Amino acid sequence: MELVFATNNKHKIREISDLLDESFRILGLADVKITEEIPEEADTLEENALFKARYVFEKTGLNVFADDTGLETHALDGAPGVYSARYAGEGRSFDDNINKLLTQLEGKDNRSARFRTVIALILDGREYLFEGRVEGEIISERKGTGGFGYDPVFLARGYDRTFAEIPLAEKNKISHRAIAMRKLLSFLKERPL
Repeated sequence: MELVFATNNKHKIREISDLLDESFRILGLADVKITEEIPEEADTLEENALFKARYVFEKTGLNVFADDTGLETHALDGAPGVYSARYAGEGRSFDDNINKLLTQLEGKDNRSARFRTVIALILDGREYLFEGRVEGEIISERKGTGGFGYDPVFLARGYDRTFAEIPLAEKNKISHRAIAMRKLLSFLKERPL
C-alpha cells in the first residue's frame, strides 16, 4: 500500500519508515511534488493534522496521513502544546524552543509533561484519527544527542534516559508517534481490501 506522509521532516519520515514492513511504501511531500510549507494555524493537534492531510489529498487525490505533535506541560497549563514547533517564534530552532521552555519552568515544582501525537488519515476519501501519548517530565538540562525537538529534555515515565539518549529502535517502541502509528497500522491491516 502506498501512502503519502504529509511532511518534509526527514526525522519523522525515518521514524515512521522504521515502523513499517515491506507491504507499505511511504512517499514524502517531495515525492508528490508539494514543495510549499503546509500551514499549521489551528488551535488543536487534531485540526492541524486534518488540515495537512486534507491539503495533500485535495492536491493529489492519494491516500495520505499527517501528524501533529505537541509537548504539553502541567505547570504551563498545557504549553507549548499545539505551538511546540514554533514556541520561541517563527523560524526558531529546536534549541530556541528548549531554552524558552526551560526558562519558563524555572522554579516550578511540577515538571510533569506529556508528548501527544495525533495522526489524521484520509483513506479512500474517508477521514480517521489516531492518538498516541507518553507521560513523563521535563528535566532541567539537556541530555543526549539523538532524536529531535524536545527529546533532550523529555524523560519518559519509567525511564532514566531522555528520548535523546535512547536509541531510535528503542524509542520507536515507546514514543507517542510510535503509539499513534501502531494504531494506524493496526487499522490498515485489519480493514478488508
